[in-house]
Order: sequence, then C-alpha cells, then structure tokens
Amino acid sequence: MTRLVLASASPARLTVLRKAGIEPYVHVSGVDEDAVQAALGPRAAPQHVVTELARAKAAAVLPALPADIVADAVVVGCDSMLLIDGELQGKPHHADVARARWRSMAGRSGTLLTGHCVLRVRSGEQIGEARADSATVVHFGTPSGDDLEAYLDSGEPMQVAGAFTLDGLGGWFIDRIEGDPSSVIGIGLPLVRRLLGDVGVGIADLWTASPPVT
Repeated sequence: MTRLVLASASPARLTVLRKAGIEPYVHVSGVDEDAVQAALGPRAAPQHVVTELARAKAAAVLPALPADIVADAVVVGCDSMLLIDGELQGKPHHADVARARWRSMAGRSGTLLTGHCVLRVRSGEQIGEARADSATVVHFGTPSGDDLEAYLDSGEPMQVAGAFTLDGLGGWFIDRIEGDPSSVIGIGLPLVRRLLGDVGVGIADLWTASPPVT
C-alpha cells in the first residue's frame, strides 16, 4: 500500500494531514534553507524559490527512508514564505525581527507562497515528480502593542514563515484571507491532491494505507 512521507518537522502540516484522514510517515529533511535560496540567486522568481525549497526537502529525505517505506510511497516536501513589498520573508527566528515585521505589515496585505513537491517512489526508485506553488493573499489586522508583545513572548511567530500563523495564536490578528486556508497553514490539500494525481496516486489510496487516527 502507498504511504505518504512528510518531509517536514512542522506540527501544523502533520495536523492538517491527520485531520484529512492521512497518518504520514514523518522524516525531517534538515535542509539548509538559506543555502538553497542563496544558490538560486537574488533574481530567482519567488514562486521558483519556494518550489525549489520544497523539492530540496523531499529529495533530501529519500535516501534515508527505510526499505519498507520506499517500496511504495509518495514523499511530500513543502516550503512557505511571505511575499510582501516584493521581498520574500521566511522564519524570523528572533523576536526583534518578528516585531519589526509585524509593525511593517500590520493593517496591510501580503501573499503567502507555499511550494509543494511530490516524489513518487516504488521499489526504492523515484519514478515520478510533480511540483507547484499556491498563493494566498493574507490581510493582516493591527494588534495592540501589548497584544503584539504577548504574541512575541509566546515564541510562536519566530519559527513560522512571515512571523504569523492562521491556526494558532496568530489567527487573532488575521482579518481575512483570499485563497486556500490549508496552504497558509503549510500544506495545501487541493494542490497536493492534484500533484498526487499527476504521479498516479489517488487520495483514496492514501486513506486505505493510513492506520486509523486516534
């Protein structure tokens, strides 16, 4: 039976898949995202950057997967970045960076780009690949100074693209979105469904292969 491998440490992506009826095999890629982006060069299109990062993550885990998994699997890699003022923003990592970003984007809109890559594997060999990106417009609210500092103190915005979440504490400060909410969380179900179809795998195949979610 076909197993879905999630090449990500993101608990949000894992939760999205579990709620959608799939229990993935998780293997974290450990890819140096900054190095991949730097190798693409400053003129790389934002959509190309996120899809290449997604592909790098999926490709990195493939050699390390156990034989019983790569006998019949799809490996899914994802990467999200916020495009605002013509610049891509990844994880801020530090509170002062996240604070500056929020002060800049409060009351404004940005586009959350999420790159997806699906690798089809059978008998230990890659036999197919599909990749694409999704774009969702995010309209940010304006948190009060106290609310912003409390949000920064929570630690949540430092480890997520664009310094915000839709499904966590950051959801209080998102006025609305235009596009796929699951993509903003980190893995776009409609797009992944289409990419899986491109490599010959149906969603029902993965539901059947997944152990029951408890």
